[in-house]
Amino acid sequence: MRKFYILFFILSLCLSLPGIAQITTTPELPAANKAVTITFDSSKESRLGAFTGDLYAHTGVIVEGKTEWQHVIGTWGDNNAQPQLTNKGNGIYELEITPDINSFYSVTAGEKVTKIALVLRSADGSQQTNDLFVEIFEEGLNVSFASPTDGKMIQKNEALNVEVNATGNESIQLLLDGTEIKNISGQQLTHTVQTAVAGQHELKAIAKQGSEETSAIIKFFVREDVTTEAKPMGLKNGINYIDDQTVSLVLFAPHKEFIYVIGDFNNWEANNDYQMKKDGDFFWLTISNLTPQKEYIFQYLIDGELRIADPYTDKVSDPGEYKDKAIPASVYPNLIQYPEGKTTEIASVLQTAQTPFSWSDNTFIAPSKEDLVIYELHVRDFTANGDIKTVKDTLDYLQRLGVNAIELMPFNEFEGNDSWGYNPSFYFAPDKAYGTKNDYKEFINECHKRGIAVLMDMVLNHSFGQSPLVRMYFDNGQPTANNPWYNQKSNFQHPDAQWGYDFNHESKYTQELVDSINSYWMTEYHVDGFRFDFTKGFSNTPYGPTSWGSDYDADRIRLLKRMSDEIWKRNEKAIIVFEHLADNSEETELANHGILLWGNANHAYNEATMGWHENGKSDFSWASWKGKSWDHPGLISYMESHDEERLMFKNLQHGNSNGSYNVKELSTALARMEMANAFFLTIPGPKMIWQFGELGYDVSIDENGRTGRKPIHWDYQNNPNRKRLYQITAALAKLKKEEAAFSSDNFSIIAKDALKRIEINHPDMDVRIIGNFDVKPGSIAANFNQTGTWYDFFTGKELEVNTTDALIELQPGEYHIFTSKKLTSPNILVAPEAKNVNISGTVKVDETLTARYTYFDQNDDKEGNSIYQWYRADNSSGLNEEAISGATELSYILTEDDQGKVLRFAVTPVAKTGELLNGQSISSAYTQTVPISTGINDLEDEQLQIYPNPVQDFLNLNHLGNVKQFYIANLLGKQLIVVKQTEEKMTLNLSGLSRGIYLIVFEMKDGNRISKKIIKQ
Repeated sequence: MRKFYILFFILSLCLSLPGIAQITTTPELPAANKAVTITFDSSKESRLGAFTGDLYAHTGVIVEGKTEWQHVIGTWGDNNAQPQLTNKGNGIYELEITPDINSFYSVTAGEKVTKIALVLRSADGSQQTNDLFVEIFEEGLNVSFASPTDGKMIQKNEALNVEVNATGNESIQLLLDGTEIKNISGQQLTHTVQTAVAGQHELKAIAKQGSEETSAIIKFFVREDVTTEAKPMGLKNGINYIDDQTVSLVLFAPHKEFIYVIGDFNNWEANNDYQMKKDGDFFWLTISNLTPQKEYIFQYLIDGELRIADPYTDKVSDPGEYKDKAIPASVYPNLIQYPEGKTTEIASVLQTAQTPFSWSDNTFIAPSKEDLVIYELHVRDFTANGDIKTVKDTLDYLQRLGVNAIELMPFNEFEGNDSWGYNPSFYFAPDKAYGTKNDYKEFINECHKRGIAVLMDMVLNHSFGQSPLVRMYFDNGQPTANNPWYNQKSNFQHPDAQWGYDFNHESKYTQELVDSINSYWMTEYHVDGFRFDFTKGFSNTPYGPTSWGSDYDADRIRLLKRMSDEIWKRNEKAIIVFEHLADNSEETELANHGILLWGNANHAYNEATMGWHENGKSDFSWASWKGKSWDHPGLISYMESHDEERLMFKNLQHGNSNGSYNVKELSTALARMEMANAFFLTIPGPKMIWQFGELGYDVSIDENGRTGRKPIHWDYQNNPNRKRLYQITAALAKLKKEEAAFSSDNFSIIAKDALKRIEINHPDMDVRIIGNFDVKPGSIAANFNQTGTWYDFFTGKELEVNTTDALIELQPGEYHIFTSKKLTSPNILVAPEAKNVNISGTVKVDETLTARYTYFDQNDDKEGNSIYQWYRADNSSGLNEEAISGATELSYILTEDDQGKVLRFAVTPVAKTGELLNGQSISSAYTQTVPISTGINDLEDEQLQIYPNPVQDFLNLNHLGNVKQFYIANLLGKQLIVVKQTEEKMTLNLSGLSRGIYLIVFEMKDGNRISKKIIKQ
């Protein structure tokens, strides 16, 4: 499914173009100052099909002098504000606009409504119509053709029924090509027209009232008889480029009578020179005298009614604000504009004399299947630009990570621009929302130069209603029984296994189409293989509403093997991956055939990272092909994919805790992801990483809707713990690819309990991996198979093993990879740390608190300008905490504002050099509550106060009743300000003093002297 955006595009010939017959009105000629009932027939709208659910109208009006929608009701997707249509049954819906159109839309005085504009959508927004328009007429004299539609095509001498409606008139006159053929009194005219003259004809209706008259014009076309002629040898389906000025178009269209090609080269009008010739079930036409390198937009006009793009086109032109118009020029420069007002629906683009792409990947060899480290990537959500060009710019990052294959989520044309891509429409055209054809090719070429294979996520279980293959044979909301490629209904009745329209993989035509699609992308775009979506659906076996179709299905296996064999005929090294998720007996047979199978281990790994282990629910041994009892590594296991909740999100939301150890804390959750990767990438066999999993992406899959846009967090690299996770992941990927032991078939996973172990034995090296996924300390035997020296991979430290079954104590989250041969430990950069943070000093106004801490850097880097900050709060729980403005030094002098508060100090350690300069901010404990007292000393029952301190210009003094006189001196004792006469309250202007520390000395009436420091800012 996909997320849709508001559609704002205007068809200047809205009701006269084909495809609008799904809308009718009562009355037939609605006026703006009257009520109108709009009736919608969903069976005639391919984007909805035989819809039976709730429908809502995103609706506004077009007013004279404006092209965009006005007075739109509510906002897109707001079911509370937008009008709901009444379901009348059998796919018929009604929308009553009362008391009149002007009132319903709050049209202001002086505005003239010319059209009502609508997009009808399902309640969840997953399905919607094209833009629909209803013409509005002025009160008084009006005339309109109810039938035929403009551009209607008939054969010679075919009876054409004409119906004309008028209001405010006395008579209606009907003319054919300028000659009157009927004239009646009244408000409705019906007539039958016949002609043997081929070509374009005009019907004109004139309504008269006295001397006043108004008219409406439509055209109809009389076609020539179809020419039957064999198509030239060598032509294939679609666009065949003959030379720089000539193309031959071929369309497979059984059961169709006649087809015209309309487009830029004939002004979008039916012309008998562009009628396609017929060769059995194929129609074909050669078009000459084209301008080299010029782009032409065109369509097939089938049986005079249906307009489709070429199903094999490699570029489409899509109307509406939500598609081509929404693509920035930076993503697709100079995109040809859709011919608005001349046609409807998606069109295809041809261009002769294209410059071939210059490939430089002829020496590329794809990685072996068992060594694959696949990175699943969604172009829209990977970079801010959301285009394939910018993804290409990230290849350094992915190469450093150790990725040797990139699996792109579907990028052939899908419906809309904002989608996961599992709603395909055209199978031979890359989606323009991500870039040009050459942008994709440059990306793949660059991947190959770096040793990275490219896999294409391909959806052949179904396609959606924009597909011309659906639209060619479609009626009553579903494909017709004679559709060569589709089942009328999905054989899966389970509601969660139905998407779009279901391909009939038993059909030889579907098989030919599938083989053409796969061959095309391998040949034209050099893709190295495919991940096929929901291959369990490649079956015509009926499955009931409670079945996921997981039982063994011999026909399904036969069809999938057939498709795979055809791929390998074209590229014997092609990587084929199925999202099959069926019975293990099926997956075993497919794996034995050389196919790789997706293996979802998300749940078990996430239970482990969160720290929940009851009843073995964190046992991720199923991530191994041996867990399925296979005889070779055909399983691509993954902890995350586009379809699963993110591990880090659940860690932070639902993680377990014990005392001070809390999985919900970011640094702890990330550390547990390190451990999970150590127990994931090391399991022999191919593996897959979901994008940004290597940085601990923690945004829920349901953010902005399941398939909606997600925030892009390249800034995660600035967090040292996230950066460390990336480096650990890269080190493990390198280890997996370079060390033969991680291709061993002699291994076991012991993962039922919280303390887990992997044992790998290989002639080159033995490996033991142990980890504590609990939230409390525990002990586990590594089960070494030999005594002697073992080596900790990450630290390089030696471990002397005297007994093979000795228990090793592990703290929560602690893990180790021990190898029997010494390896070069990876250079994992670690951010500096601040430890032992504490505060000393007298907790009292005007006294100084001093913070201390221990700086530590594992990389032996010196301390740079670490970042300090003091905070005050209402209590030791941090209630209403605030950062103290300007308190960014190690020392802090308490002020009156701190009275009754508690304080803490935080330091962010900063190294002098290196990649990870900034460490994690560490805080002290809170101080005791600052007592409410005088600014200097307690003097009997009186409170002598000075404030603020530090002070800028004016110093306030209070309770001076026992003070005889006072002065301010510098630190050398020189008196600078002397006050000999005091009052109870005084304010002293210190603007004449320089910044620095001074003494204020009070001489008391009892002969005592009290002095205190003040700071002048």
